[in-house]
Amino acid sequence: MNVRTPDPTPGWLSEEDLAQARSHLPMVYVEAIPVRLDGLGYVTEVGLLLQANDQAEMIRTFVSGRVMYRETVRAALIRHLEKDLGPFAMPQLPASPVPFTIAEYFPAPSETELTDDRQHAVALAYIIPVTGECNPRQDALELTWVSPQEALSPGLLNEFTGGRGNLLRQAMAHVCWGR
Repeated sequence: MNVRTPDPTPGWLSEEDLAQARSHLPMVYVEAIPVRLDGLGYVTEVGLLLQANDQAEMIRTFVSGRVMYRETVRAALIRHLEKDLGPFAMPQLPASPVPFTIAEYFPAPSETELTDDRQHAVALAYIIPVTGECNPRQDALELTWVSPQEALSPGLLNEFTGGRGNLLRQAMAHVCWGR
């Protein structure tokens, strides 16, 4: 059972062509962890999406999606942030779109500890401050704002699949939490 929302603008590949490409090529993605900041720029809240996976299990995840053909990374970030958080999230993209890490997902367990059953994917991972009203859309059922301490709790980290809990731990270390 597929619970994913069909992309209304699938880009340059049909579903069949995308499946074929995924079986032969690494796919490029962006992943964004929305955060709220205090007046000094410290992270006070982390936004985590709740979704149903293909087995209808509830999991936590981040804003994520493919970079389309002839699309800039900046444009892909904005498109996926708006798609998952709504048009009034007001994301504050950095002046230089340098990710906090590059995550490599493989269809089987590997040294990266990140897995994606569908494909080999390379994801540019960002921490993105948002200042507006977030209303999850598309695949996201809910956006939960938690403190950085809560985000790093073992119970919450276990709600992520494919090793994304480790990616969240890296993100929080990048902004000086949980080192």
